[in-house]
Amino acid sequence: MLEKLAGIETRYEELNKLMSDPDVISDYNRRRQVGQERSEIEPIVETFQRFKAIQQELQDARGLTEASGDAEMAAMAREEVTHLEHESREIEEQLKRLLLPRDPADEKNVIVEIRAGTGGEEAALFAADLYRMYTRYAESRGWSAEMLSASDTGIGGFKEVIFLVKGKGAYSRLKYESGVHRVQRVPVTEASGRIHTSTATVAVLPEAEDVDIQIPDRDIEIEVYRSAGAGGQNVQKNSTAVRIRHLPTGMVVQCQDERSQLQNKLRAMSILRARLYDMERSKRDQAITDARRSQVGSAERSEKIRTYNFPQARLTDHRIDKSVFGPRMQAMLDGDLDEFIDELATRDQAERLQAVGM
Repeated sequence: MLEKLAGIETRYEELNKLMSDPDVISDYNRRRQVGQERSEIEPIVETFQRFKAIQQELQDARGLTEASGDAEMAAMAREEVTHLEHESREIEEQLKRLLLPRDPADEKNVIVEIRAGTGGEEAALFAADLYRMYTRYAESRGWSAEMLSASDTGIGGFKEVIFLVKGKGAYSRLKYESGVHRVQRVPVTEASGRIHTSTATVAVLPEAEDVDIQIPDRDIEIEVYRSAGAGGQNVQKNSTAVRIRHLPTGMVVQCQDERSQLQNKLRAMSILRARLYDMERSKRDQAITDARRSQVGSAERSEKIRTYNFPQARLTDHRIDKSVFGPRMQAMLDGDLDEFIDELATRDQAERLQAVGM
């Protein structure tokens, strides 16, 4: 590990020199590439330099315990050694985490797709609750949320809603939300007061750029049609809605919420590109590890990941076997999700450390 860290430190020094190289300064793309690589390894280098400084302090303190003829001075030196050894272990663990391979998608924006599952109208209302929860979470992180496509039920629910979350590190946080979410409550549409169980599925896809996924024109079939409102009635005289079929996979994406046919096409292509990118990532990860065991929540989307039990005021995440109650449940529904996401990220990190033998 120390050899690897020394190599990263050397590379950091090289990048610092490149940042002042006239050839790099005059080339925007090269300057951005060098700057990005430098910023990515800077936390590792700073932590490593702190680790080396502590090792030197430890060596000096141990020398004092052995060389000092003053009992009081030796006792103080031993106390300092204990403190520095503890700090050294903590920084070593931090370095191990920093050396874990980064998911190249972690810093990307995300496209979130929420679909009503079993439960009819109640499932659609639950999908709307999840949409509200995630948009509020995005707002709390200083990110922006932009709706790309929606199929509403007319009474506040969504059969499907797709939206883009823009913000640094959005995928690194929201990727743990992929899966089946289950709700248990008395629906507003239930006259007899019976508790229903409904579900909604959440898919979190890293936004793909043109350089990530290129889609040849020959691979897509584009159809335009009139936008439809609730109940299916046409709400546009012109054909502005767009449906794109990806011929190699049979995947279909449609957008109708914008007034411009071009805007709907751009949004539909953005969703298609993200789905294809996610498909390619899944294939790659499957080849590396069976069912992507090292990433909590990024695989097995068919598994139930969370239950929202309203009669008991209990919200449970089944992956970490953790529940919150009452006001904490409501706070999470209002977008305060960090308590669960932090723990999921920590478990993910621990499993990946174990996988690489650290």
